Amino acid sequence: MISRETIQQILNRIDIVDIVGEFVKLKKRGTNYLGLCPFHNEKTPSFTVSPVKEIYKCFGCGRSGNAISFLMEHEKYSYVETLRWLANKYNIEIEETETSPEQRLQQQVSDSLYIINQFAGNYFSDLLFTDDEGKMAGLEYLKERGFREETIKKFGLGYCLEQRDAFAKTALASQYNPDYLIKSGLVLKREEALVDNYRGRVIFPVHNQTGKIIGFGARIIKKNDRAPKYINTPENEIYQKSKILYGTYFARQAIDQNDECLLVEGYTDVVSLHQAGIENVVASGGTSLTQDQLRLIKKYTNRLIILYDGDAAGVKAALRGLDMAIEEGLDVKLVLIPDKEDPDSYVNKVGALAFRNFIRENKKDFILFQLEVSLKEAGEDSTHKAAVVNQLAETISKLNKAEDFTKQQDYIHRCAEILGIGEAGLHTLVNRHIRDKISKEESRKPSRIATIVQQQTEEKGQDNLEDETFQILFQDQLQERALVRVLLSFGPMNWSDGKTVADYIFEEEMDEEMFKNKKVPEILNLYRVQSMSGNYPGISDFAYSDDSEIVKLVIESTNHPYELSHRWYDEDRAHSINREIWKLNYENFRKKVMQSDNSAEEIYSRNSTEQYKEDVEAVLVYLKLKKIKRLMLLNEEDLKKPNSSSEEIKHFQEVHSHLKQMQIELTKKKGTVLYPF
Repeated sequence: MISRETIQQILNRIDIVDIVGEFVKLKKRGTNYLGLCPFHNEKTPSFTVSPVKEIYKCFGCGRSGNAISFLMEHEKYSYVETLRWLANKYNIEIEETETSPEQRLQQQVSDSLYIINQFAGNYFSDLLFTDDEGKMAGLEYLKERGFREETIKKFGLGYCLEQRDAFAKTALASQYNPDYLIKSGLVLKREEALVDNYRGRVIFPVHNQTGKIIGFGARIIKKNDRAPKYINTPENEIYQKSKILYGTYFARQAIDQNDECLLVEGYTDVVSLHQAGIENVVASGGTSLTQDQLRLIKKYTNRLIILYDGDAAGVKAALRGLDMAIEEGLDVKLVLIPDKEDPDSYVNKVGALAFRNFIRENKKDFILFQLEVSLKEAGEDSTHKAAVVNQLAETISKLNKAEDFTKQQDYIHRCAEILGIGEAGLHTLVNRHIRDKISKEESRKPSRIATIVQQQTEEKGQDNLEDETFQILFQDQLQERALVRVLLSFGPMNWSDGKTVADYIFEEEMDEEMFKNKKVPEILNLYRVQSMSGNYPGISDFAYSDDSEIVKLVIESTNHPYELSHRWYDEDRAHSINREIWKLNYENFRKKVMQSDNSAEEIYSRNSTEQYKEDVEAVLVYLKLKKIKRLMLLNEEDLKKPNSSSEEIKHFQEVHSHLKQMQIELTKKKGTVLYPF
């Protein structure tokens, strides 16, 4: 483990402009720097780097973070790998914390395996191009498959001689540990001697996300009915098949750029598609998709297109892991390659342009495709059909995130039509699966407020909620960000009578259930603890948190291109926020900002420091209104209870009137401020 002292040294040396500037051409504009975003294609720069706040933000695609998260996002490094990269850049000696003997041994084994694999990768690649057998057998085979030399070298493809122990002898002569050679899977022990495991095969090195070789796939090139087509590295300290997707290292930036990942089965599919210029592709190795592999894909994109053979086996393989993919929040589509073809052969047959067009025109919705296949299998068997409906409902129920609500309703409608059953019945079945899942997750019981809002959503529909409920559901994140912003920006500043802004904010009673984003109370608590000693944390303190969700929230809350002018501020305060006014204001806001640089400067000329007390007051009014609304919702629920006495009903009505009056007075006094983020 890297010591805290070393990490602090690294953080002290970080210059975000210097680091981002190694990958993005930046131009100074005011106090910030501007460039073309490396995470999406754009012609007009919208990628901003703030050296003062030590953060970056793209106002085109929304990506944001600090220097460490930039390297993790752009280069796909782990946190530790990023720290090592930075330490190397700034010539900082890494100090490791005390580790147990077991941890040291595991690290030693891992390091040794990486070294051996790199040695083997170079050895096999060299044989492919310099040895007579390698050229005649391995290189000739790869060229017959249509692979060009630059592609072969890019992926580090190689060849293992048919000689019984050619690699083993070379590795032992180079003094590599026999035990580690066996653990790597490169050699086997036969009759007290080491023999090569991949004899007479072409070699496909498997790289991790940073480009290190973690294992190999070895394909036989001569016909042998008794030998397996592929031999893969056995599980060891650095190679866990369930966590690996072949080609990730070469595809990572293309997936980012396209915001889409193509998933195929085999090594040659990946290599062929890369050669054709289709680089956002990885392979599962022909195994069922695992949750770790799906999460690896989600690091790069939420959009997954599965390309599998169109035969029965390909269809069956494609459907495995569907529910897991949906639960991970992936938008999954399926493309079946024409029968008797695979992505490798098909792209070579029709060319890159036709292949891309085929994908675009033949994407199938995964859930609807599963339903189609299942109904064919069920035939006229009513029992089998009932099982299909139940399985479908369970699949749809996994679309249970707030942003998936509309998608879930659309699936219920479309699937009910296909099945010829009542939509209400399918809706009920889906909800039953959702309830069953919730009941099993005892540690994640919904709050009473969440339950009430969910009930209103089910009763009235998403588009028919009361305006105030709409505000709770859709405006909370903006106002919660505003709270984070004023606290981090103005916390140490004077409020009155020796009291700071932070003191004034924390006088307001706030509990965790008030906040939709649960990272907000975490930030408040961390700030409160640190400020007790007079040490008020700033934006950069939270921007380098090891909690990525806190980093994201802080950056989204504090980093926007302009400040509101008095004119815009006062106009907006005159309105209470309802659905139509919010949409109108937002559109006007966008139009004014986009007109020209001059109008943008005019609109956002307001100095936030001069107006900080007004900003703080507006945020606290929001908190008070939110608490009142929560109490009103709870009171309304109590009022609906059956068997309430007349005295209880009268009491609930009086409470409602009192809360409503408080709400009206607060709204009249301060209005409601919508902060643009």
